[in-house]
Amino acid sequence: MSNPVAFQPAVLEGVLERITYANDENGYTVARVDTGRGGDLLTVVGSLLGAQVGESLRMEGRWGSHPQYGKQFTVENYTTVLPATIQGIRRYLGSGLIKGIGPKIAERIVDHFGTDTLDVIETEPKRLIEVPGLGPKRTKMIGVAWEEQKAIKEVMVFLQGVGVSTSIAVRIYKKYEDASISVVRNQPYRLAADVWGIGFLTADKIAQAVGIPHDSPERVKAGLQYALSQSTDQGHCFLPEEQLISDAVKLLAVDTGLVIECLAELAADEEGVVREQVPGPDGGEPVTAVYLVPFHRAELSLAGQLRRLLTTGDDRMPAFQDVAWDKALAWLADRTGAKLAPEQEAAVKLALTSKVAVLTGGPGCGKSFTVRSIVELARAKKAEVVLAAPTGRAAKRLAELTGAEASTVHRLLELKPGGDAAYDKDRPLDADLVVVDEASMLDLLLANKLVKAVAPGAHLLLVGDVDQLPSVGAGEVLRDLLADGGPVPSVRLTRIFRQAQQSGVITNAHRINTGLPPITSGLPDFFLFVEEETEDAGRVTVDVAARRIPAKFGLDPRRDVQVLAPMHRGPAGAGTLNGLLQQAITPARPDLPEKRFGGRVFRVGDKVTQIRNNYEKGRNGVFNGTVGVVTALHVDDQRLTVLTDEDEEVPYDFDELDELAHAYAVTIHRSQGSEYPAVVIPVTTGAWMMLQRNLLYTAVTRAKKLVVLVGSRKAIGQAVRTVSAGRRCTGLAHRLAV
Repeated sequence: MSNPVAFQPAVLEGVLERITYANDENGYTVARVDTGRGGDLLTVVGSLLGAQVGESLRMEGRWGSHPQYGKQFTVENYTTVLPATIQGIRRYLGSGLIKGIGPKIAERIVDHFGTDTLDVIETEPKRLIEVPGLGPKRTKMIGVAWEEQKAIKEVMVFLQGVGVSTSIAVRIYKKYEDASISVVRNQPYRLAADVWGIGFLTADKIAQAVGIPHDSPERVKAGLQYALSQSTDQGHCFLPEEQLISDAVKLLAVDTGLVIECLAELAADEEGVVREQVPGPDGGEPVTAVYLVPFHRAELSLAGQLRRLLTTGDDRMPAFQDVAWDKALAWLADRTGAKLAPEQEAAVKLALTSKVAVLTGGPGCGKSFTVRSIVELARAKKAEVVLAAPTGRAAKRLAELTGAEASTVHRLLELKPGGDAAYDKDRPLDADLVVVDEASMLDLLLANKLVKAVAPGAHLLLVGDVDQLPSVGAGEVLRDLLADGGPVPSVRLTRIFRQAQQSGVITNAHRINTGLPPITSGLPDFFLFVEEETEDAGRVTVDVAARRIPAKFGLDPRRDVQVLAPMHRGPAGAGTLNGLLQQAITPARPDLPEKRFGGRVFRVGDKVTQIRNNYEKGRNGVFNGTVGVVTALHVDDQRLTVLTDEDEEVPYDFDELDELAHAYAVTIHRSQGSEYPAVVIPVTTGAWMMLQRNLLYTAVTRAKKLVVLVGSRKAIGQAVRTVSAGRRCTGLAHRLAV
């Protein structure tokens, strides 16, 4: 029989010394506290949501024992107690809790005010100017940060019962400030729409805690919109009505009748959803499509804008309508030192005479040289050429290739906070020819913004490999534009050039794309390390990327080598590999400042990626997939700086770090549009559901010089055999064909 004494409630007071682990989703924390009685630090576990290192805590809970870690205290509830001793105050202020105060300044303040320090900051913050070396600017900053911290704490305490993570509580406060508690209590489902990082499930948990009924129409409507928004995250622009209803019934556990009623109410609301009949897949029976409003608008708009460009009588490059092509192409060959193949010639003529055109083809088929030729000829006729690509890396590559400036699509359009573009239909780009590379990455919303900004009479050329994975965002724009019977003309390059045939990377990319297994022996640039077990594959992947490739090929493990994983989870997933690669490439050092955030630790030198579109950051926003390196980390100012692959320095406050993830390893989806000298790809049976031909093909085509696969032949065979199941739900091809 168990000992009932072990479960009696107990109270423990102590100073939070360090957080060993924190789950950002549910606030579960493992920490060490100093009880002030001498001896070792004690381990405490439980929801310590919002508690900061250096704070004195009064914790209620129970004592227990862990087989590995020994005696520990499980926290069920805690309150912050302001420290009373000089040493406690110094530690508390020096912990980085208040922006503007680091250990040295904390020392000075406490030396000056002693045990009255916290009272002074609370009631007379202007007096801080008495402290040597504290100017009015920093004094004011400390006062504001103290007040904000107090207000956030209040929201934290309220949210603690609902298990909302620290970072999300901070976001709620930043969004609604003094109205935070009122919104959470009365309109919890607003959070899912308004606050990044809160989905329907978190909002639903909060709603339940504040007493909103399970079958409330407000809950059902929010659930329907969540189900649609989840489907856009998976690439769909709409869901068939029957599927949406069944998804919502499963998600919400309510009657089908109630879901149908609420869907009808949403369809009647201008800002709710749009229902429309569209042709079924492959021209089958029509289906009732349900769209979120922004996606329906964007699809209609994109189709309309493309038709407008195709049918306009204006032409901003009229010289090419009656050019002597023999002379023009001979001049071009003389200038570039190489003659175009017949299909490349066709692409050049098409781009310069058609208002909208698509150029597609695999690696080594001469897409880049064709683009360079198009740009050279357009410039020779004094045309204004604008070049763009969806990512910073792809834009840099396009600039190197053409010798002209290229930018990301976001920067080209000068997107502003809120996502509106400075260039649109009313203020188009001053360009005669707009060339967009890596167009397979264009999702519906971005493609719509881009096409709107092309002036009537200008030419738009979209260049990309349609066999790669479709965009991370909703839609498959490039594939829809290439659909049979559509109005957009295109050229597909298929001939692999002789020099490209000598590359194992290019040869194997084409083998994979036609359903043949890659050749993995006897090539100088394509290798396979056979590891049957997923854990072993993860370990070897790290060893290859961090040590073996740098040693054998002289490549920099951070800048030149990229690990590309089929999925995020699992022992060979990007999440686990990032932790191991960070230990190998940017390990902790006593002289290196670091910041622990949730389950991650950020250090100077870390390779990181932005994981959401944030229109408020940087000069023109920082977008999902932007990669950079941490160049500075200031504990006092609670801020780190990232130098992005577009050479922009972007500051991140510590409470914004949930927007950053490490990027030593990324999922193959996130690598689109980027090229790396070497890629290492774990291909294991642990990722069985993800293994598809276009996934492996996309990963291999990211490499310029070297590919190393790590895993089992069985998993590689599965990937090569499996053609991606089913198209995305989009209506663009149908709208263009009408």
